[in-house]
Amino acid sequence: MRFDPFYLNSAVASLDQTSAVEQQLTNEISSGTRVNSLSDDPVAVGENVLLSSQLNLNDSFSQTESSTVGMLQVTDSTLGSVVSQLTQAISLATEGNNGTLNASDLQSISSQISGIRDEVLSLANTTYMNRYVFSGSQGGTTPYSLSSAVTPNTVTYNGDTVTSYITTPNGQKIQTNVPGSQIFSDPTNNVLQTLNNLVADFSSGTASPSAVSDTTALNSALNYVSQQRVTIDNSITQLQAAQSYTQTQGTQITAVQTNLMQTDVAQVSTQLSTAETQQTALTQVVNILEKNNGNLFSLL
Repeated sequence: MRFDPFYLNSAVASLDQTSAVEQQLTNEISSGTRVNSLSDDPVAVGENVLLSSQLNLNDSFSQTESSTVGMLQVTDSTLGSVVSQLTQAISLATEGNNGTLNASDLQSISSQISGIRDEVLSLANTTYMNRYVFSGSQGGTTPYSLSSAVTPNTVTYNGDTVTSYITTPNGQKIQTNVPGSQIFSDPTNNVLQTLNNLVADFSSGTASPSAVSDTTALNSALNYVSQQRVTIDNSITQLQAAQSYTQTQGTQITAVQTNLMQTDVAQVSTQLSTAETQQTALTQVVNILEKNNGNLFSLL
């Protein structure tokens, strides 16, 4: 029979294809990675890109969350100290209003409330990582300054009223600050100005007619500060919950990526064994065809 190169070429092509498959499977086992290029599995590569993007988003949030929670914890601790100071001031003012103290005692109360006012002012100017906590978005600006040019003294707010938020990877917006103007100098519950008023109320040694109403106003301001503190506490809780969720999600995504991209050694080993068997058989066929000029009848 006349030599027909088709059979030999077909066998050689099959051998080359099997050899390529064998090499690919060997590389998979060696590298431990199933997908090394886009052509290996375009769908898996696309899914992996999306998963990696989510992980990067989670990592970015985790870093921001850590510093934000730190700032909020400082804010909460500061407001806790403010509450303690205001409680003490109310106790002093109430004592001054009972009508039994002499001029020296009332002036002493005025002096003590003045000291409390200074402490609250200092707390209102608290910093965290070199940024003022209560300046709104103006972290580089000292929030409050005191003027003693008039009586009662006055306090000026130098920050802004911007409330900031952080967005979690799942889209939740969480408040991350409370501007000082909303805590210490709110028009209805002006903590610092009410303290200034009480200092003036007892400074002469005689309780001012407005001392009682100013004490009531300070009670209202104290309750207001406590309400603002709840906002901060809620934000801390929400951020910590979001961080916990993000960490859990990150672990799950990493596991999915591993399953998506990593070599299944047992399965690939079986495939490699099959490919090696096929390669051996095809090699024998090619050798026989070459020896017999591509005559398939010689194989019968």
